[in-house]
Amino acid sequence: MNTSLPLQRDFSKQALATLIGGLTTFFMIVIVWVLGYQLIYAGRIFPGVSVAGVDLSGLSPSDAAVKLSQTLSYPITGKILFRDGEKIWVASPSELGMVFDPTASAMAAYNYGRKGGLFSALSGQISAGGLGADVPPVVIFDQRVAYNYLQNIGSQVNQSVVEASLRLDGTNVIAESGQLGRALNLDATLIYLGAQLQSFRDGEVPLVIQETRPKLLDVSSQAEAARRILSAPLIVTVPNYRQGDPGPWTFDVPVLANMLAVSVVENNGVAEMQVGLDPASLKKSLDDLKIYVDRIPQNARFIFNDETRALEPIALSAVGRVMDVEASITIINESLLRGEHTVNLVVEEKAPAVQDTATGADLGITELVATQTTYFYGSSASRIQNIEAAAKSFHGVLVAPGEIFSMGNYISDISLENGFAEALIIYGGRTIKGVGGGVCQVSTTLFRTVFLAGFPVIERNPHAYRVSYYEMTASGAVDTRLAGLDAAVFFPLVDFKFQNDTPYWLLMETYVNPGARTITWKIYSTSDGRSVTWETSGPVNRVNPPEPVFEENLELDEGEIKQVDYAAEGADVHVVRTVWRGGQVYFTDEFRTHYSPWAAVCQYGPNTENPERRARRANLCLGSS
Repeated sequence: MNTSLPLQRDFSKQALATLIGGLTTFFMIVIVWVLGYQLIYAGRIFPGVSVAGVDLSGLSPSDAAVKLSQTLSYPITGKILFRDGEKIWVASPSELGMVFDPTASAMAAYNYGRKGGLFSALSGQISAGGLGADVPPVVIFDQRVAYNYLQNIGSQVNQSVVEASLRLDGTNVIAESGQLGRALNLDATLIYLGAQLQSFRDGEVPLVIQETRPKLLDVSSQAEAARRILSAPLIVTVPNYRQGDPGPWTFDVPVLANMLAVSVVENNGVAEMQVGLDPASLKKSLDDLKIYVDRIPQNARFIFNDETRALEPIALSAVGRVMDVEASITIINESLLRGEHTVNLVVEEKAPAVQDTATGADLGITELVATQTTYFYGSSASRIQNIEAAAKSFHGVLVAPGEIFSMGNYISDISLENGFAEALIIYGGRTIKGVGGGVCQVSTTLFRTVFLAGFPVIERNPHAYRVSYYEMTASGAVDTRLAGLDAAVFFPLVDFKFQNDTPYWLLMETYVNPGARTITWKIYSTSDGRSVTWETSGPVNRVNPPEPVFEENLELDEGEIKQVDYAAEGADVHVVRTVWRGGQVYFTDEFRTHYSPWAAVCQYGPNTENPERRARRANLCLGSS
């Protein structure tokens, strides 16, 4: 008799019972965990959820709304740039109709992991807790405001079609297409603008410009005049040409043919065709030449001899020159119609305000009225190179009485070709490597000199976060009283400007001592008796830096760790300056600065294991704690 069969049945039943019991226990544990997790975060945002990079983990919607309103100032402080050739327009998002809704954004963060079915909600919670979830901010975009702003740009960008020109093809004169018309497509540009605003980042929005081809005109009756114009190259030159002047410039016959155009004019009430170089095309070429012909009158540059108290020229003055483009177009066409092909441009010369022979008495420059020194210990060689390159742009510069001085009008193009080097700069919310890092050491030195001299400050922009260089003393220590006395520049978007509100000229001298790691700014003039007192709150409302950020960099080797950004404490600083003259208050002004907390950033090579642990061992990207 076979007794193994009942035994096998009993074993199978026991195994099934064990499996069912295990699954039941597992699901009970999961249910208890899920319910517990929901209870813990009832009324609070789940861990790992952020809005536009602002971590809202564990906050109630109301607390999250307060944090977002205090942190995300992008609609007011952000910058949106539009560009058309050399023309640039810059506006804040709020000027373009953007309004940030912190309450709705906080609710969106709160609802993350709570919407959809059970499994969808749980999936969102798990994903946020493990990988993080950045919820898009809720913004209101009033396109009517943006439309009006773009309409203003369109009025400057749009241009009419220029009808047919003539060119020589062999021995035949044929019609040639003229200048393209341009029209800003507002609706298409609005689409790009909306996407940029949604990103909550500064940036450039492309202008969508539609071009329209012109119609062709019959110019056969003017063929003879066209042949006369195209009989030889056109040579244009600066009148009274001297050695060192630009030009002359030659427009070859094919170039003239491309500019040839026919126009309809009224002559004693009778319409007639006239042939000549298209004014718009010629203007475009002459505008290119104008860059070389025009020359701003250059005042002589001086230094003040402290012993003799006399001015000593270090750079000669130069006569200014301005080309009259419209008058030059008229002269060129009239000359070509007469068969003349060498033409002088119409140029007006303008003498500089200060000649090489000027004296201190002439300009009211008799004494040192202000000087300040800042320190940059620990700067790299490239940063020092940039400080020297920028500082020399202002050495010996004069500022006229009443003039608003702009650093952007004097500093040379910040490029490798002009002696600048790559160093760390603050751009787009990050510290990155770029050409010109260190120029802000120069602008900060000027700001402090102007601040303590008592001159009105017209434009000053602080840095995004506190930089130790700008709070450094002669000993190399950090003095928090200097917080809030920095000035950032990033041309052409960010400038530093002040006004000479005295009846005397100002002479500025800059001295960089690379060995001592100092830059000194001096201002010579005649004192009007003003003095300065000032008070500072020092850094208040301090905020610890965010936790370090670790990101992969494909350019690094496996196992390589590199710190590319450094943590900085956030704070607010309020500085009040009082300028006295004759024993009375001349004026007072305030300088409010908000420094954002800044996270350290470490990058690591592909396939690097435990990058955070490796960074800690190397004392890199340590946490704010």
